[in-house]
Amino acid sequence: MSVTHRLTAPAPGWTADTDVVVVGSGVAGLTVALNVRRAGLRALVVTKAMLDDGSTRWAQGGVAAALGEGDTPEQHLTDTLVAGAGLCDEDSVRTLVTEGPDAVRRLIALGADFDRGEDGDVLLTREGGHHRNRIAHAGGDATGAEISRALVEAVRRDPDIELIEHALVLDLLTDAEGHAAGLTLHVMGEGQRDGVGAVRARAVVLATGGMGQVFSATTNPPVSTGDGVALALRAGAEVTDLEFVQFHPTVLWLGPEAEGQQPLVSEAVRGEGAHLVDADGVRFMVGQHELAELAPRDIVAKAITRRMQEHDTDHMYLDGRHFGAEMWQRRFPTILASCRAHGIDPVTEPIPIAPAAHHASGGVRTDNSGRTSVPGLYACGEVACTGVHGANRLASNSLLEGLVFAERIAADLAARHTAGELPERAVDTGAARAAHPVPLPAPEARAEIQRLMSRGTGVLRSAASMAATAEGLALIAGQTRAAVAEEKPADPRVETWEAANLLLVADALVTAAAQREETRGCHWREDFPERDDAHWRRHLITTLTASGGPVSTLEEP
Repeated sequence: MSVTHRLTAPAPGWTADTDVVVVGSGVAGLTVALNVRRAGLRALVVTKAMLDDGSTRWAQGGVAAALGEGDTPEQHLTDTLVAGAGLCDEDSVRTLVTEGPDAVRRLIALGADFDRGEDGDVLLTREGGHHRNRIAHAGGDATGAEISRALVEAVRRDPDIELIEHALVLDLLTDAEGHAAGLTLHVMGEGQRDGVGAVRARAVVLATGGMGQVFSATTNPPVSTGDGVALALRAGAEVTDLEFVQFHPTVLWLGPEAEGQQPLVSEAVRGEGAHLVDADGVRFMVGQHELAELAPRDIVAKAITRRMQEHDTDHMYLDGRHFGAEMWQRRFPTILASCRAHGIDPVTEPIPIAPAAHHASGGVRTDNSGRTSVPGLYACGEVACTGVHGANRLASNSLLEGLVFAERIAADLAARHTAGELPERAVDTGAARAAHPVPLPAPEARAEIQRLMSRGTGVLRSAASMAATAEGLALIAGQTRAAVAEEKPADPRVETWEAANLLLVADALVTAAAQREETRGCHWREDFPERDDAHWRRHLITTLTASGGPVSTLEEP
């Protein structure tokens, strides 16, 4: 299938060649690169900022796996399926939970230093939705930073893994058969590779992370602008479950005007016994779910939002004062320092919190080997939809998903290489020239997109709220087309490419969310408050039309 849509950008001024190009340097991308190299294939890693600047290093809670005595993959599977609210792919979940423990052990063997008890065993804690202690953590609440450190060091030790930092991926390149043959990118810097270039490869792996920056308040870093999902849509790939965005219940509330990345207060704080309370000190999760504060995240986020509405306020509180100073310092040093930096001391006062966009359960649709609907294009990590999260991700399954499915992608590429199914690919330059150029919004469109999405497509949604969001997004698109028609287009640069990606993923998300007329998992419709298995226990598959707009189709039962 030929690419029919492409970002407006200059022609590539330089080229590079490799066997596998990996876009992203979080747990998923670096695991793919390391395992591809072990199979004897050349790997090139493209990352948007520095090698360790993605979402992985911000993960606090840990990685879930059945490592503890008495725990089993079957119990982990049950908890994951319950959290996924009927939309998990059970085969994918079984793959995750059965291959997960050994994947974590291999990560430890690579050098990741997890917290251990006096007996030397890895310490395990609980988070929302888990009925067992199965969350392995590092540095108390700095698990992602430790995993990132170990993987980055391993990658830097391998001289045959090529790195391109400060590079924004633009679009997929294909051969005459529609097979992925590389990608275009823009390097932000000076040197032999700067400006727009092209990487030619036998296969392309997207590990670009999430799209949290489509909302005003998010736990995601500024680089999480949905670049991978947008690229895949423009390349003709299927994406699915975009309506299921998980809002983390406990994000540090910094005031009504705060925008952008917000500090996370890990679910592990509740796992250790902190309570959610309102301004009067009343615990409001007791009686709402058997696990109270440790209910699945969608239930907790909705309960917080409802309580905020009832009290006409924009935040609630997380009370961990009973921990004492020593436990805060030992178990949650990162969160303690972050709170104190913002003038809040969890040792002596409750932490003001509010839900914020956290994790995209949906993404580029893949099979159990990470293959997308475009031949030669793979996806793993948050950019992908493997089917393990369903309608609501179980806490700390994301790092595990990145590990397990990255290894499976590398294994699939190695097998294809051995079978002679990964020949060199000649880029079809005619298809690239014939692709419809996507006009670029002005940079200031980013903030307006975020405000529209937070206002109409946040924790609580309705047909009216999403129609208003869709209307606002259409206005931005119309203004962008008008500027092009008047020969006053926005300049092709990082800010306008990111705005274009955000506009596309926002439009696709609203299209799917408006179509799903039920409440399920982290998709909560005020006008359709009940779950409807008869009609909606199926996935919405989103693609682009010939004109470049998203359309969502309900999969066949």
